[in-house]
Amino acid sequence: MYIYDSVKKEKLKFVPLVPNEATIYVCGPTVYDDAHLGHARSSLSFDLLFRTLKSLGFSVNFIRNFTDIDDKIIKKMQDSSKSLKEITEYYIQRYNEDMDAIGITHPTLTPKATDNLEAMEDMINILMQKNIAYKISNGDIYFDTSKDNIYGKLSNKVSEDTLSRIESVSEKRNVKDFALWKACSKNDSVCFEASFGKGRPGWHIECSAMIQKHTKPVDGYSIDIHGGGADLLFPHHENEASQSRCATGHELAKYWMHNGFVQIDGEKMSKSLGNSFFLKDTLEIYNGEIVRFYLSSIHYRNDFNFNEEDLLNSKKRLDKLYRLKKRVFDVSVSEPSLDFKKSLLEAMSDDLNISVALSIIDEMIAKSNEGLDANPNDKNIKKEILANIEFINELLGFGYQNPFEYFQLGLEAKLKDQINVLLEQRAKAKLEKNFELADKIRDELKAMDINIMDTANGTFWEKIS
Repeated sequence: MYIYDSVKKEKLKFVPLVPNEATIYVCGPTVYDDAHLGHARSSLSFDLLFRTLKSLGFSVNFIRNFTDIDDKIIKKMQDSSKSLKEITEYYIQRYNEDMDAIGITHPTLTPKATDNLEAMEDMINILMQKNIAYKISNGDIYFDTSKDNIYGKLSNKVSEDTLSRIESVSEKRNVKDFALWKACSKNDSVCFEASFGKGRPGWHIECSAMIQKHTKPVDGYSIDIHGGGADLLFPHHENEASQSRCATGHELAKYWMHNGFVQIDGEKMSKSLGNSFFLKDTLEIYNGEIVRFYLSSIHYRNDFNFNEEDLLNSKKRLDKLYRLKKRVFDVSVSEPSLDFKKSLLEAMSDDLNISVALSIIDEMIAKSNEGLDANPNDKNIKKEILANIEFINELLGFGYQNPFEYFQLGLEAKLKDQINVLLEQRAKAKLEKNFELADKIRDELKAMDINIMDTANGTFWEKIS
């Protein structure tokens, strides 16, 4: 397995800290609103990594956190008159539902910031004892970046331009210093007790403390892979790496991976631009598997330009897989082709090369259709094809639906109900050996452009377009 390391700027062979094991930590969402397409893209990128490593035989410990303490959440509390728990639990549930809809594998662990405050307090205390963190007059605690002589080496983005993104506080020792703890003022509604005073944690300390708490360091690193969106490289991941290094004496991650941005019709997704598409809005129109296939179709490191025309063209590619699956739906599964499985794994082992993987699938579909045309009743061919499709689902997360139901997607519920009633009437007629009525109902369905197929697994139908 080779992955592109965002820090070293090159592909590196993945050599895990513990043989045959992999620990991945991905920065999750701040839960104050619904998941947007950027969240979906990041989750899909690391879901493909998770699935690939598992298919290669690794035991994977995959951690993705929820940030449930944040100024945006506090503002939501003020605007909605709801508690922090009400808001965060609601949006965690909504996030999980949206991720389930696009087939994201559940992580091994999903820690919340509010459940790990003691770990954050411990890390801050260690940094203060080492004089690497300091308290200013209002009670806020800052990390002294000058105490880390390699601060900035992770991202190489510490410049006047990027420093303008960091809050300006006159008592800070250095402009690059960042908050570890924000002390509570008398008007603050969200405060937590700590040995150094009431307050709430800064964003950067959360992941460092949770990684320290939930993983075990090996050979100078806490985890194998740390990941997230490209926008997290600076300042978030830079600051995480620095404070972890100074607190623990070892590096945070051996490898760093970052996925590209999402653009909407060529414009970078941004709430200030008013084009931050929520995933739920897309899922109201398109099935989750179709959205997954589309968002997965571009290499994870590239920026993704989301537009509806490309989504529809992407669906046509997925349709071909399901047309093939329809042709082999009447058999049981066997084992996938060793050559096909090997080729697909090789593609995904090359830094998740989805373009090559999809081209291999296209080739498999074409050759399979040729084989079925020449030998339409060969069950061994059909069983292997079905097994190939099941392996695609295992590795890439698509191709899992009943093919007839897939081609029913988008039809109005009223029409589906009407068709199902006619099918029930036909089944009853066949049971009563009233074949004349059964044939009449089949003809009625055919007149509605509905094709039915009787199989050992039941009767299925599709709309003929």
